[in-house]
Amino acid sequence: MTPPAKPPRPIATPCVKVCAVDGASGYCLGCRRTLAEIAGWARFSDEERATITATLTDRPDPMIALMAATTGR
Repeated sequence: MTPPAKPPRPIATPCVKVCAVDGASGYCLGCRRTLAEIAGWARFSDEERATITATLTDRPDPMIALMAATTGR
């Protein structure tokens, strides 16, 4: 008899459920990933996801640019 299959382990993600991509920067307003990174996330290796995650805080915050554009500053 085959033992029951284990459920897949969850994939770590920087997603914060604020999913909108800034047209100027190409970064998600919530997690700062690009559309290509978001689309490929489940297929990336743990190492690829860790590398991307490590770069997110170095990316410009698209919310700052968006807020500046809406307030005229």
